[in-house]
Amino acid sequence: MQSLQVDSVQRWMEDLRHMTEVECMCVLQAKPIGVEEDAQQGELIVASAVGGGDHVARNNLQTLLRRALVVSTELGKMFQRLEKGRWQRVHSTAVRANCHVRSLVHEYGAARNTPPEMQKYEKSLLEKCMELTNITERCLHTDDEFFLKSMREAIHEILTDVSDSFSNMIDMALANEIQVLIKQIESSDSVYTIGSAISNLLSLTQDGPQLCSIIAKEGAVVALFKICRQDCFSDLYAHALRTVASICCVEEGINQLDKVDGILCLADILTDDNSAEAARAEAAAVVAQITSPHHTSTQHLASFLESMHDIVTALIKLCETASCGEVFLLASAALANITFFDSMACEILLQLNAIHILLQACKDRQRVDTPYSKDQVVTILANLSVLEQCASEVLQEQGIERLLLLLGEKPSSSSPSEGAACERVQQKAAVTLARLSRDPDVAQTAIRLKAVPRLIELCRSPAERNNSDSVLVACLAALRRLAAGCPDSIEAADHQQLIKPRLVDSFLLCSNMEESFV
Repeated sequence: MQSLQVDSVQRWMEDLRHMTEVECMCVLQAKPIGVEEDAQQGELIVASAVGGGDHVARNNLQTLLRRALVVSTELGKMFQRLEKGRWQRVHSTAVRANCHVRSLVHEYGAARNTPPEMQKYEKSLLEKCMELTNITERCLHTDDEFFLKSMREAIHEILTDVSDSFSNMIDMALANEIQVLIKQIESSDSVYTIGSAISNLLSLTQDGPQLCSIIAKEGAVVALFKICRQDCFSDLYAHALRTVASICCVEEGINQLDKVDGILCLADILTDDNSAEAARAEAAAVVAQITSPHHTSTQHLASFLESMHDIVTALIKLCETASCGEVFLLASAALANITFFDSMACEILLQLNAIHILLQACKDRQRVDTPYSKDQVVTILANLSVLEQCASEVLQEQGIERLLLLLGEKPSSSSPSEGAACERVQQKAAVTLARLSRDPDVAQTAIRLKAVPRLIELCRSPAERNNSDSVLVACLAALRRLAAGCPDSIEAADHQQLIKPRLVDSFLLCSNMEESFV
Protein backbone atom coordinates (compact mmCIF):
# COMPACT_ATOMS: atom_id res chain seq x y z
CA MET A 1 0.00 0.00 0.00
CA GLN A 2 1.37 3.35 -0.98
CA SER A 3 1.68 6.00 1.70
CA LEU A 4 -0.95 8.71 1.90
CA GLN A 5 -0.20 11.82 -0.11
CA VAL A 6 -1.82 14.53 2.00
CA ASP A 7 -1.13 18.21 2.39
CA SER A 8 -2.05 20.11 5.55
CA VAL A 9 -5.30 21.58 4.17
CA GLN A 10 -6.57 18.19 3.03
CA ARG A 11 -5.73 16.69 6.41
CA TRP A 12 -7.58 19.53 8.15
CA MET A 13 -10.64 18.99 5.94
CA GLU A 14 -10.59 15.26 6.71
CA ASP A 15 -10.32 15.86 10.47
CA LEU A 16 -13.05 18.51 10.31
CA ARG A 17 -15.59 15.80 9.45
CA HIS A 18 -15.18 14.46 12.98
CA MET A 19 -15.26 17.82 14.78
CA THR A 20 -18.77 19.09 14.01
CA GLU A 21 -20.62 21.57 16.20
CA VAL A 22 -23.01 19.97 18.69
CA GLU A 23 -25.82 22.45 17.96
CA CYS A 24 -25.71 21.68 14.25
CA MET A 25 -25.71 17.97 14.96
CA CYS A 26 -28.76 18.33 17.19
CA VAL A 27 -30.72 20.35 14.61
CA LEU A 28 -29.94 17.85 11.89
CA GLN A 29 -30.67 14.89 14.20
CA ALA A 30 -27.15 13.56 13.64
CA LYS A 31 -27.83 12.63 10.01
CA PRO A 32 -24.69 12.31 7.88
CA ILE A 33 -24.19 15.13 5.42
CA GLY A 34 -23.33 14.19 1.85
CA VAL A 35 -22.00 10.69 2.31
CA GLU A 36 -21.19 10.37 -1.37
CA GLU A 37 -19.33 13.67 -1.41
CA ASP A 38 -17.38 12.63 1.68
CA ALA A 39 -16.44 9.39 -0.01
CA GLN A 40 -15.19 11.30 -3.06
CA GLN A 41 -13.21 13.62 -0.83
CA GLY A 42 -11.69 10.58 0.91
CA GLU A 43 -10.61 9.23 -2.47
CA LEU A 44 -8.70 12.45 -3.10
CA ILE A 45 -6.84 12.00 0.13
CA VAL A 46 -5.88 8.39 -0.44
CA ALA A 47 -3.26 7.74 -3.10
CA SER A 48 -4.94 7.09 -6.43
CA ALA A 49 -3.23 3.72 -6.83
CA VAL A 50 -5.30 2.20 -4.00
CA GLY A 51 -8.29 0.16 -5.17
CA GLY A 52 -11.91 1.05 -4.41
CA GLY A 53 -12.82 -1.92 -2.18
CA ASP A 54 -9.63 -1.53 -0.23
CA HIS A 55 -10.32 2.18 0.22
CA VAL A 56 -13.81 1.50 1.60
CA ALA A 57 -12.50 -0.99 4.15
CA ARG A 58 -9.73 1.30 5.32
CA ASN A 59 -11.96 4.39 5.38
CA ASN A 60 -14.57 2.57 7.49
CA LEU A 61 -11.88 1.46 9.92
CA GLN A 62 -10.40 4.95 10.18
CA THR A 63 -13.84 6.46 10.76
CA LEU A 64 -14.65 3.90 13.42
CA LEU A 65 -11.41 4.43 15.29
CA ARG A 66 -11.63 8.23 15.15
CA ARG A 67 -15.27 8.33 16.23
CA ALA A 68 -14.59 5.81 18.97
CA LEU A 69 -11.78 7.98 20.31
CA VAL A 70 -14.02 11.06 20.33
CA VAL A 71 -16.86 9.27 22.14
CA SER A 72 -14.52 7.61 24.64
CA THR A 73 -12.99 11.01 25.41
CA GLU A 74 -16.42 12.56 26.02
CA LEU A 75 -17.50 9.68 28.28
CA GLY A 76 -14.27 10.02 30.25
CA LYS A 77 -14.96 13.74 30.72
CA MET A 78 -18.45 12.93 31.96
CA PHE A 79 -17.14 10.62 34.68
CA GLN A 80 -14.74 13.35 35.87
CA ARG A 81 -17.33 16.15 35.81
CA LEU A 82 -19.94 13.96 37.50
CA GLU A 83 -17.58 13.37 40.43
CA LYS A 84 -17.08 17.13 40.79
CA GLY A 85 -20.81 17.88 40.54
CA ARG A 86 -20.47 20.22 37.55
CA TRP A 87 -24.00 19.60 36.31
CA GLN A 88 -24.02 22.11 33.46
CA ARG A 89 -20.91 20.53 31.99
CA VAL A 90 -22.16 17.02 32.67
CA HIS A 91 -25.28 17.77 30.61
CA SER A 92 -23.43 19.46 27.74
CA THR A 93 -20.99 16.55 27.59
CA ALA A 94 -23.90 14.08 27.56
CA VAL A 95 -25.44 15.97 24.62
CA ARG A 96 -22.16 15.89 22.72
CA ALA A 97 -21.63 12.19 23.42
CA ASN A 98 -25.20 11.44 22.32
CA CYS A 99 -24.68 13.31 19.05
CA HIS A 100 -21.35 11.63 18.33
CA VAL A 101 -22.77 8.16 19.01
CA ARG A 102 -25.77 8.80 16.73
CA SER A 103 -23.49 10.17 14.04
CA LEU A 104 -21.23 7.14 14.27
CA VAL A 105 -24.17 4.71 14.05
CA HIS A 106 -25.72 6.51 11.07
CA GLU A 107 -22.45 6.89 9.20
CA TYR A 108 -21.47 3.29 9.73
CA GLY A 109 -24.92 2.04 8.73
CA ALA A 110 -24.76 4.11 5.54
CA ALA A 111 -21.36 2.70 4.60
CA ARG A 112 -21.88 -0.96 5.53
CA ASN A 113 -24.79 -3.33 6.15
CA THR A 114 -24.93 -3.62 9.92
CA PRO A 115 -25.14 -7.23 11.21
CA PRO A 116 -28.39 -8.04 13.14
CA GLU A 117 -26.60 -8.73 16.44
CA MET A 118 -24.87 -5.34 16.19
CA GLN A 119 -28.18 -3.59 15.49
CA LYS A 120 -29.43 -4.75 18.91
CA TYR A 121 -26.42 -3.10 20.58
CA GLU A 122 -26.96 0.06 18.54
CA LYS A 123 -30.64 0.36 19.53
CA SER A 124 -29.90 -0.23 23.21
CA LEU A 125 -26.96 2.19 23.15
CA LEU A 126 -28.96 4.97 21.49
CA GLU A 127 -31.75 4.56 24.05
CA LYS A 128 -29.28 4.74 26.94
CA CYS A 129 -27.60 7.83 25.45
CA MET A 130 -30.97 9.57 25.18
CA GLU A 131 -31.80 8.56 28.75
CA LEU A 132 -28.47 9.97 29.87
CA THR A 133 -29.19 13.28 28.12
CA ASN A 134 -32.67 13.56 29.66
CA ILE A 135 -31.65 12.66 33.21
CA THR A 136 -28.69 15.08 33.22
CA GLU A 137 -31.01 17.85 32.00
CA ARG A 138 -33.29 17.30 35.01
CA CYS A 139 -30.33 17.97 37.30
CA LEU A 140 -29.95 21.49 35.89
CA HIS A 141 -33.25 22.66 37.33
CA THR A 142 -32.80 21.88 41.01
CA ASP A 143 -30.53 22.69 43.92
CA ASP A 144 -31.82 19.85 46.11
CA GLU A 145 -28.65 18.17 47.37
CA PHE A 146 -30.43 14.95 48.32
CA PHE A 147 -31.99 14.69 44.85
CA LEU A 148 -28.67 15.46 43.12
CA LYS A 149 -26.86 12.84 45.21
CA SER A 150 -29.37 10.15 44.22
CA MET A 151 -29.16 11.32 40.59
CA ARG A 152 -25.36 11.16 40.68
CA GLU A 153 -25.53 7.45 41.53
CA ALA A 154 -28.15 6.79 38.84
CA ILE A 155 -26.20 8.73 36.21
CA HIS A 156 -22.99 6.91 37.15
CA GLU A 157 -24.74 3.56 36.63
CA ILE A 158 -26.21 4.61 33.27
CA LEU A 159 -22.88 6.08 32.18
CA THR A 160 -21.13 2.82 33.03
CA ASP A 161 -23.73 0.93 30.97
CA VAL A 162 -23.24 3.34 28.07
CA SER A 163 -19.47 2.91 28.19
CA ASP A 164 -19.72 -0.89 28.26
CA SER A 165 -22.33 -0.99 25.48
CA PHE A 166 -20.30 1.39 23.36
CA SER A 167 -17.13 -0.68 23.79
CA ASN A 168 -19.01 -3.84 22.82
CA MET A 169 -20.56 -2.17 19.78
CA ILE A 170 -17.20 -0.83 18.59
CA ASP A 171 -15.58 -4.24 19.09
CA MET A 172 -18.33 -5.83 16.99
CA ALA A 173 -17.99 -3.17 14.30
CA LEU A 174 -14.22 -3.57 14.18
CA ALA A 175 -14.62 -7.35 14.03
CA ASN A 176 -17.02 -6.87 11.12
CA GLU A 177 -14.50 -4.72 9.24
CA ILE A 178 -11.68 -7.13 10.03
CA GLN A 179 -13.79 -9.99 8.64
CA VAL A 180 -14.06 -8.05 5.37
CA LEU A 181 -10.25 -7.80 5.16
CA ILE A 182 -9.79 -11.48 6.02
CA LYS A 183 -12.29 -12.48 3.34
CA GLN A 184 -10.26 -10.48 0.83
CA ILE A 185 -7.15 -12.41 1.84
CA GLU A 186 -8.90 -15.77 1.67
CA SER A 187 -10.93 -15.34 -1.50
CA SER A 188 -8.83 -13.16 -3.80
CA ASP A 189 -6.27 -14.39 -6.30
CA SER A 190 -4.82 -10.92 -6.78
CA VAL A 191 -1.46 -10.30 -5.13
CA TYR A 192 -2.29 -6.59 -5.04
CA THR A 193 -5.68 -7.04 -3.34
CA ILE A 194 -4.30 -9.46 -0.77
CA GLY A 195 -1.28 -7.21 -0.15
CA SER A 196 -3.55 -4.20 0.47
CA ALA A 197 -5.71 -6.17 2.91
CA ILE A 198 -2.61 -7.36 4.77
CA SER A 199 -1.36 -3.76 4.94
CA ASN A 200 -4.62 -2.69 6.54
CA LEU A 201 -4.42 -5.50 9.09
CA LEU A 202 -0.82 -4.59 9.89
CA SER A 203 -1.83 -0.97 10.37
CA LEU A 204 -4.58 -2.04 12.79
CA THR A 205 -2.17 -4.08 14.89
CA GLN A 206 -0.32 -0.87 15.72
CA ASP A 207 -3.36 0.41 17.64
CA GLY A 208 -2.77 -1.80 20.64
CA PRO A 209 -3.25 -5.30 22.08
CA GLN A 210 -7.05 -5.06 22.24
CA LEU A 211 -7.28 -4.79 18.46
CA CYS A 212 -4.68 -7.53 18.06
CA SER A 213 -6.91 -9.82 20.14
CA ILE A 214 -9.92 -9.06 17.93
CA ILE A 215 -7.85 -9.65 14.79
CA ALA A 216 -6.61 -12.98 16.15
CA LYS A 217 -10.10 -14.13 17.18
CA GLU A 218 -11.46 -13.37 13.71
CA GLY A 219 -8.99 -15.82 12.17
CA ALA A 220 -6.36 -13.51 10.67
CA VAL A 221 -3.43 -15.74 11.71
CA VAL A 222 -5.02 -18.73 9.96
CA ALA A 223 -5.60 -16.73 6.78
CA LEU A 224 -2.07 -15.33 6.76
CA PHE A 225 -0.45 -18.73 7.16
CA LYS A 226 -2.54 -20.01 4.23
CA ILE A 227 -0.84 -17.32 2.14
CA CYS A 228 2.58 -18.38 3.46
CA ARG A 229 1.93 -21.97 2.36
CA GLN A 230 1.27 -21.07 -1.30
CA ASP A 231 4.24 -20.63 -3.63
CA CYS A 232 2.29 -18.29 -5.90
CA PHE A 233 2.17 -15.72 -3.08
CA SER A 234 5.86 -15.93 -2.14
CA ASP A 235 6.22 -12.17 -2.70
CA LEU A 236 3.75 -11.64 0.15
CA TYR A 237 5.46 -13.91 2.69
CA ALA A 238 7.46 -11.14 4.37
CA HIS A 239 4.44 -8.83 4.59
CA ALA A 240 2.18 -11.57 5.94
CA LEU A 241 4.74 -12.73 8.52
CA ARG A 242 5.34 -9.19 9.76
CA THR A 243 1.61 -8.95 10.42
CA VAL A 244 1.62 -12.34 12.18
CA ALA A 245 4.47 -11.16 14.43
CA SER A 246 2.45 -8.08 15.40
CA ILE A 247 -0.68 -10.13 16.14
CA CYS A 248 1.33 -12.57 18.26
CA CYS A 249 1.99 -9.89 20.86
CA VAL A 250 -1.19 -11.30 22.47
CA GLU A 251 -1.76 -14.86 23.71
CA GLU A 252 -4.72 -15.40 21.39
CA GLY A 253 -2.48 -14.81 18.38
CA ILE A 254 0.06 -17.38 19.59
CA ASN A 255 -2.72 -19.89 20.27
CA GLN A 256 -4.01 -19.48 16.73
CA LEU A 257 -0.48 -19.92 15.37
CA ASP A 258 -0.11 -23.14 17.33
CA LYS A 259 -3.45 -24.52 16.08
CA VAL A 260 -2.47 -24.16 12.41
CA ASP A 261 1.04 -25.62 12.91
CA GLY A 262 2.51 -22.21 12.19
CA ILE A 263 5.87 -23.21 13.66
CA LEU A 264 6.31 -25.86 10.95
CA CYS A 265 5.57 -23.23 8.33
CA LEU A 266 8.13 -20.88 9.90
CA ALA A 267 10.71 -23.67 9.91
CA ASP A 268 10.03 -24.40 6.22
CA ILE A 269 10.54 -20.75 5.25
CA LEU A 270 13.65 -20.35 7.40
CA THR A 271 15.32 -23.50 6.06
CA ASP A 272 14.40 -22.92 2.40
CA ASP A 273 17.43 -21.46 0.63
CA ASN A 274 15.11 -20.20 -2.10
CA SER A 275 13.16 -18.04 0.35
CA ALA A 276 13.91 -14.33 0.12
CA GLU A 277 16.02 -12.89 2.92
CA ALA A 278 13.15 -10.55 3.83
CA ALA A 279 10.79 -13.50 4.31
CA ARG A 280 13.32 -15.38 6.45
CA ALA A 281 13.94 -12.23 8.52
CA GLU A 282 10.21 -11.80 9.20
CA ALA A 283 9.92 -15.50 10.05
CA ALA A 284 12.71 -14.89 12.56
CA ALA A 285 10.69 -11.97 13.94
CA VAL A 286 7.71 -14.27 14.53
CA VAL A 287 9.99 -16.78 16.30
CA ALA A 288 11.36 -13.96 18.47
CA GLN A 289 7.83 -12.86 19.32
CA ILE A 290 6.45 -16.27 20.28
CA THR A 291 9.54 -17.20 22.34
CA SER A 292 9.60 -13.92 24.25
CA PRO A 293 10.05 -14.45 28.02
CA HIS A 294 7.22 -11.96 28.59
CA HIS A 295 4.55 -14.44 27.49
CA THR A 296 2.93 -16.31 30.36
CA SER A 297 1.66 -19.21 28.25
CA THR A 298 4.24 -21.81 27.21
CA GLN A 299 1.94 -24.43 25.67
CA HIS A 300 3.04 -23.55 22.14
CA LEU A 301 6.70 -24.20 22.99
CA ALA A 302 6.08 -27.97 23.00
CA SER A 303 5.61 -27.98 19.23
CA PHE A 304 8.48 -25.53 18.87
CA LEU A 305 10.93 -27.97 20.45
CA GLU A 306 10.21 -30.49 17.68
CA SER A 307 11.56 -28.07 15.06
CA MET A 308 14.12 -26.32 17.27
CA HIS A 309 17.27 -27.83 15.71
CA ASP A 310 16.25 -26.79 12.19
CA ILE A 311 15.15 -23.33 13.33
CA VAL A 312 18.30 -22.64 15.37
CA THR A 313 20.49 -23.81 12.47
CA ALA A 314 18.65 -21.53 10.05
CA LEU A 315 18.79 -18.55 12.42
CA ILE A 316 22.55 -18.71 13.04
CA LYS A 317 23.05 -19.04 9.28
CA LEU A 318 20.89 -15.95 8.79
CA CYS A 319 23.07 -14.10 11.33
CA GLU A 320 26.13 -15.07 9.31
CA THR A 321 24.74 -14.02 5.93
CA ALA A 322 22.60 -11.02 6.95
CA SER A 323 22.85 -8.17 4.47
CA CYS A 324 21.91 -5.45 6.96
CA GLY A 325 21.52 -4.64 10.63
CA GLU A 326 17.76 -5.17 10.75
CA VAL A 327 17.98 -8.75 9.46
CA PHE A 328 20.76 -9.57 11.92
CA LEU A 329 18.79 -8.01 14.79
CA LEU A 330 15.69 -10.11 14.09
CA ALA A 331 17.65 -13.37 13.73
CA SER A 332 19.80 -12.76 16.82
CA ALA A 333 16.78 -11.69 18.90
CA ALA A 334 15.09 -14.99 18.08
CA LEU A 335 18.23 -16.91 19.06
CA ALA A 336 18.58 -14.93 22.29
CA ASN A 337 15.04 -15.81 23.35
CA ILE A 338 15.48 -19.48 22.42
CA THR A 339 18.65 -19.81 24.54
CA PHE A 340 16.68 -18.70 27.60
CA PHE A 341 14.22 -21.55 27.69
CA ASP A 342 16.19 -24.58 26.52
CA SER A 343 19.81 -25.50 27.27
CA MET A 344 19.78 -27.84 24.27
CA ALA A 345 19.66 -24.77 22.05
CA CYS A 346 22.95 -23.59 23.61
CA GLU A 347 24.58 -26.94 22.86
CA ILE A 348 23.32 -26.80 19.27
CA LEU A 349 24.73 -23.29 18.85
CA LEU A 350 28.16 -24.34 20.11
CA GLN A 351 28.18 -27.20 17.61
CA LEU A 352 27.28 -24.73 14.84
CA ASN A 353 30.29 -22.51 15.62
CA ALA A 354 27.98 -19.74 16.84
CA ILE A 355 30.60 -17.97 18.96
CA HIS A 356 32.84 -17.44 15.93
CA ILE A 357 29.88 -16.23 13.82
CA LEU A 358 28.59 -13.80 16.46
CA LEU A 359 31.97 -12.34 17.39
CA GLN A 360 32.85 -11.88 13.73
CA ALA A 361 29.52 -10.12 13.21
CA CYS A 362 30.42 -7.66 15.98
CA LYS A 363 33.34 -6.51 13.82
CA ASP A 364 30.99 -5.85 10.89
CA ARG A 365 29.28 -2.46 11.23
CA GLN A 366 26.89 -3.40 8.44
CA ARG A 367 25.37 -6.15 10.61
CA VAL A 368 25.94 -5.05 14.21
CA ASP A 369 25.45 -1.32 14.16
CA THR A 370 23.35 -0.52 17.26
CA PRO A 371 23.28 -1.29 21.00
CA TYR A 372 20.13 -3.31 20.34
CA SER A 373 22.02 -5.80 18.16
CA LYS A 374 24.88 -5.95 20.65
CA ASP A 375 22.35 -6.64 23.38
CA GLN A 376 21.19 -9.75 21.51
CA VAL A 377 24.74 -10.96 20.87
CA VAL A 378 25.86 -10.58 24.47
CA THR A 379 22.64 -12.22 25.69
CA ILE A 380 23.44 -15.29 23.61
CA LEU A 381 27.05 -15.28 24.87
CA ALA A 382 25.87 -14.98 28.48
CA ASN A 383 23.57 -17.97 28.07
CA LEU A 384 26.24 -20.00 26.26
CA SER A 385 28.79 -19.23 28.97
CA VAL A 386 27.09 -21.58 31.41
CA LEU A 387 28.54 -24.45 29.34
CA GLU A 388 32.13 -25.40 30.26
CA GLN A 389 33.31 -25.82 26.65
CA CYS A 390 32.32 -22.23 25.88
CA ALA A 391 35.39 -20.70 27.60
CA SER A 392 38.00 -22.18 25.26
CA GLU A 393 36.07 -21.07 22.16
CA VAL A 394 35.69 -17.53 23.49
CA LEU A 395 39.44 -17.37 24.14
CA GLN A 396 40.20 -18.72 20.69
CA GLU A 397 37.99 -16.05 19.07
CA GLN A 398 39.47 -13.25 21.23
CA GLY A 399 36.08 -12.87 22.86
CA ILE A 400 37.41 -11.37 26.10
CA GLU A 401 38.59 -8.33 24.15
CA ARG A 402 35.09 -7.99 22.71
CA LEU A 403 33.48 -8.27 26.15
CA LEU A 404 35.69 -5.45 27.45
CA LEU A 405 34.63 -3.29 24.51
CA LEU A 406 31.00 -4.05 25.33
CA LEU A 407 31.65 -2.98 28.94
CA GLY A 408 32.37 0.45 27.50
CA GLU A 409 29.15 0.68 25.47
CA LYS A 410 27.63 4.16 25.61
CA PRO A 411 24.56 5.66 23.92
CA SER A 412 25.12 7.91 20.91
CA SER A 413 21.95 9.91 21.62
CA SER A 414 19.70 10.94 24.49
CA SER A 415 17.14 8.28 23.59
CA PRO A 416 15.94 6.49 26.77
CA SER A 417 15.55 3.20 24.89
CA GLU A 418 19.11 3.39 23.57
CA GLY A 419 20.40 4.20 27.05
CA ALA A 420 18.54 1.21 28.47
CA ALA A 421 19.99 -1.02 25.72
CA CYS A 422 23.52 0.13 26.60
CA GLU A 423 22.89 -0.72 30.26
CA ARG A 424 21.77 -4.21 29.29
CA VAL A 425 24.90 -4.64 27.13
CA GLN A 426 27.17 -3.62 30.02
CA GLN A 427 25.33 -5.80 32.54
CA LYS A 428 25.34 -8.93 30.36
CA ALA A 429 28.96 -8.41 29.33
CA ALA A 430 29.90 -8.37 33.03
CA VAL A 431 27.75 -11.45 33.71
CA THR A 432 29.39 -13.30 30.81
CA LEU A 433 32.85 -12.34 32.02
CA ALA A 434 32.01 -13.54 35.55
CA ARG A 435 30.75 -16.89 34.28
CA LEU A 436 33.68 -17.46 31.94
CA SER A 437 36.22 -16.51 34.62
CA ARG A 438 35.61 -19.82 36.34
CA ASP A 439 38.19 -20.97 33.80
CA PRO A 440 41.69 -19.91 35.05
CA ASP A 441 42.85 -19.14 31.50
CA VAL A 442 39.96 -16.77 30.96
CA ALA A 443 40.61 -15.07 34.30
CA GLN A 444 44.31 -14.57 33.48
CA THR A 445 43.47 -13.22 30.04
CA ALA A 446 40.90 -10.80 31.46
CA ILE A 447 43.38 -9.49 34.03
CA ARG A 448 46.09 -9.11 31.39
CA LEU A 449 43.66 -7.09 29.24
CA LYS A 450 42.97 -4.75 32.21
CA ALA A 451 39.42 -5.91 32.91
CA VAL A 452 39.84 -5.15 36.63
CA PRO A 453 40.39 -1.36 36.28
CA ARG A 454 37.40 -1.11 33.95
CA LEU A 455 35.15 -3.06 36.33
CA ILE A 456 36.29 -0.90 39.25
CA GLU A 457 35.57 2.24 37.23
CA LEU A 458 32.05 1.00 36.48
CA CYS A 459 31.49 0.26 40.18
CA ARG A 460 32.80 3.58 41.47
CA SER A 461 31.51 5.92 38.76
CA PRO A 462 27.70 6.01 38.46
CA ALA A 463 27.96 8.01 35.21
CA GLU A 464 29.97 5.22 33.55
CA ARG A 465 27.12 2.78 34.14
CA ASN A 466 24.35 5.33 33.55
CA ASN A 467 23.43 5.06 37.25
CA SER A 468 22.31 1.47 36.67
CA ASP A 469 22.11 -0.75 39.75
CA SER A 470 21.95 -3.92 37.65
CA VAL A 471 25.26 -3.03 35.96
CA LEU A 472 26.79 -2.35 39.39
CA VAL A 473 25.75 -5.75 40.77
CA ALA A 474 27.07 -7.57 37.68
CA CYS A 475 30.42 -5.72 37.83
CA LEU A 476 30.84 -6.46 41.54
CA ALA A 477 30.16 -10.14 40.85
CA ALA A 478 32.71 -10.20 38.01
CA LEU A 479 35.32 -8.45 40.17
CA ARG A 480 34.84 -10.95 43.00
CA ARG A 481 35.17 -13.84 40.57
CA LEU A 482 38.48 -12.46 39.23
CA ALA A 483 39.72 -11.70 42.75
CA ALA A 484 38.99 -15.25 43.86
CA GLY A 485 41.29 -16.63 41.18
CA CYS A 486 43.90 -13.85 41.23
CA PRO A 487 43.88 -11.96 44.57
CA ASP A 488 46.97 -9.94 43.67
CA SER A 489 45.17 -8.30 40.72
CA ILE A 490 43.25 -5.93 43.00
CA GLU A 491 44.79 -3.21 45.18
CA ALA A 492 44.25 -3.22 48.92
CA ALA A 493 41.91 -0.22 49.03
CA ASP A 494 39.68 -1.64 46.30
CA HIS A 495 39.77 -5.04 47.97
CA GLN A 496 38.71 -3.47 51.26
CA GLN A 497 35.66 -1.77 49.74
CA LEU A 498 34.62 -3.94 46.80
CA ILE A 499 35.68 -7.49 47.65
CA LYS A 500 35.92 -8.03 51.41
CA PRO A 501 32.47 -6.76 52.54
CA ARG A 502 29.24 -8.58 51.84
CA LEU A 503 28.00 -7.99 48.30
CA VAL A 504 25.07 -5.93 49.56
CA ASP A 505 27.40 -3.67 51.59
CA SER A 506 29.67 -3.05 48.62
CA PHE A 507 26.58 -2.36 46.53
CA LEU A 508 25.27 0.23 49.01
CA LEU A 509 28.69 1.88 49.21
CA CYS A 510 29.03 2.21 45.43
CA SER A 511 25.43 3.15 44.76
CA ASN A 512 25.75 6.13 47.12
CA MET A 513 29.01 7.41 45.62
CA GLU A 514 29.22 10.80 43.95
CA GLU A 515 31.40 11.69 40.98
CA SER A 516 33.94 13.38 43.26
CA PHE A 517 34.84 10.02 44.79
CA VAL A 518 36.38 8.78 41.53
